[in-house]
Amino acid sequence: MTSVVPPRDEAELRGRADALAGLTLADLARALGSAIPRGGARTKGAAGALVERALGATAGSTSRPDFPHLGIELKTIPVDAAGAPQESTFVCSISLSDADRAEWETSRAREKLAQVLWVPIVAAKGRPSEERRLGTPLLWRPTRAQEHVLRADFDELMGLIGIGAIEGLTAHAGRWLQVRPKAASGRSRTLAFGRDGELIAALPRGFYLRPGFTGAILSDPAALPP
Repeated sequence: MTSVVPPRDEAELRGRADALAGLTLADLARALGSAIPRGGARTKGAAGALVERALGATAGSTSRPDFPHLGIELKTIPVDAAGAPQESTFVCSISLSDADRAEWETSRAREKLAQVLWVPIVAAKGRPSEERRLGTPLLWRPTRAQEHVLRADFDELMGLIGIGAIEGLTAHAGRWLQVRPKAASGRSRTLAFGRDGELIAALPRGFYLRPGFTGAILSDPAALPP
């Protein structure tokens, strides 16, 4: 637990992740000599940072997968006692101004979802945040059928952004992928296409996975939910 150097290979990463299962956030923080996350909106971010450190993730806040040399992204995912995700999962930010030229094969979204190490964090109702417990990890790679759906969602959503429909685009669009605001504050703005092809100031957006999809693949990595 004291070693936080990057894992040499996938097998070592799996072993480290398996060793975390069953620990509480308080256990993990103490083992790493870090402050114990206690309540508040920042608990999720603190939990993710603890797991990143324990597993030796190196990408930080860059756009690369968390383990660049392995091509593996790390996602901590809050779940309830039954294992159901409690919210959508952030995938990556969207470059709105070149949405009309975006292609799935070379997209950041595809790179981020090519291999994902899911680490559930179980929140027992009514218990303090530091008592949240790490669940059984899952290293997931999309099946061909799953990638077909993700590609279709990507093409639909980026197509709408590319034709200037950004302001009318809601989180209801997309089967598994959805577009949601992603900004540090409500004052943040970036460039996007307007209805007449002009550049407009818009709230930054990101791709998110619906909880119905993430919950399904945690139970069955090959799941094809509605």
